[in-house]
Amino acid sequence: MENTQKRSKLFGPWSFYRKTLAIAVPIMLQQLIQSLVSLIDNFMVSGLGDISMSGVNVAGHMMFVFMVYINAICMAGGIFLTQFYGAGDKSGMQQAFRFKLIMGLSAFIPFVLVCLVFPRQVLSLMLIGNTQAGLILDEAVKYIRVMFFMGIQMTISICIASSLRDIGEVKIPLLITIAATFTNTLFNYLLIYGNLGFPRLEVRGAALATVIARTLELTLFIIVYIRKKPGFAVKITEFFMVDGTLFKNILKKGFLVLFCEMVWVLSETVTTALYNGRGGADVVSGMASSFTIANLFFVAFGGIYSATGVILGRTLGEGKLEKARTEKNWLLSGSALFGVLMCFFGFATTLIIPVVFGRLSDNAVAICKNMVILMSFFMPVWVFMNAQMAVARAGGDAAMGAYTDATLTIFVMIPLVFILAIFTNAGPVQMYMGVKLIDLIKIVVFHFWLKKERWLKNLAKPSETEALPEKGEDL
Repeated sequence: MENTQKRSKLFGPWSFYRKTLAIAVPIMLQQLIQSLVSLIDNFMVSGLGDISMSGVNVAGHMMFVFMVYINAICMAGGIFLTQFYGAGDKSGMQQAFRFKLIMGLSAFIPFVLVCLVFPRQVLSLMLIGNTQAGLILDEAVKYIRVMFFMGIQMTISICIASSLRDIGEVKIPLLITIAATFTNTLFNYLLIYGNLGFPRLEVRGAALATVIARTLELTLFIIVYIRKKPGFAVKITEFFMVDGTLFKNILKKGFLVLFCEMVWVLSETVTTALYNGRGGADVVSGMASSFTIANLFFVAFGGIYSATGVILGRTLGEGKLEKARTEKNWLLSGSALFGVLMCFFGFATTLIIPVVFGRLSDNAVAICKNMVILMSFFMPVWVFMNAQMAVARAGGDAAMGAYTDATLTIFVMIPLVFILAIFTNAGPVQMYMGVKLIDLIKIVVFHFWLKKERWLKNLAKPSETEALPEKGEDL
């Protein structure tokens, strides 16, 4: 009997996980489709050789930095939007959506500087020490100058899509993604190599295909926004009717989320630049292609993170704090098992590497395969970490990421990768493994942080958090 009770505290009923998967699976399918299209993109570009492949991925990493910023802003706004949805507060939902759009569009000026004004200077920072930096930069600049024209579309689409997911509407973003990614693939085929009478634009063609797809995506989201009028929707004439106090509160919480996410993406940028300096275009293309493959199983992160945030956020918004405590244990236990399953899925993806990237150099293919195997081993750790982070942020505890994750990244991981780069002859795969072992420490730190239950708050009605129920057994 005691063992049964203990299991019930660790794992919830199948009906709970079925509800969780109903949220997570469509999100993972959406990201899987996007990853498959990215894989197809890279497959097509890889036919142009290591240098073109490297240029596209170096420029793509800069675009990724901006995307992480927008997603971080949407995470911050989503913490409040989800709880306001659970509380039935339409005005609060609209304020959270305004926050996403205003803060997301604020990135436009630096976006212009990177894409149009100083592209070569900025991108060169990713290739310090690379033996073929000049040739790679030529391709990268061609690509990023065209990609500039998708900035506004990308920002607004992400804000609307994330807000739909915040209220549990996951099918619409999935369907729109399918339409946009099909369009992207079609125009890649037409424009990269000049098929069916279209001009051969090579890397510019790959960028133009993305711009066309993003434009279609935004158009579809606007149609949904106007016709369905979701609870968070605001009229254009009411766009700047901002609740200053709430905006500052979201910004305060959001700053910590943004700080944590930007520290992560900037650390990834620094480490990627150091990896790129360990050789020529073969190293850049090999590392980049490995992440393209890994994105097929990295879809677990978004699904687990969003499902955890939606379920706990809604429960907290309803003021059911003891229920949220129980659901937190069930979600973390489920994520641990799910991470193990994704580990084996990761190993299986190595089978497609010779098919997709067989036209790259032998060294690039070898780097890709070794990296995918290594990242597969880390999947249980990373999936569980994402669930821990989602639990904290569901209740507005952004400090866990800012104080623990960012601190370890700044003061341990980044110095370590510089030490490996300067004082050892370790290759990029060995360097990557060395710095990612720090994630084992993060899991332990996150566990003890969550036991303090700073996340167990109803942000929609803060007064209800003053009297918390007695603390039950933790995971």
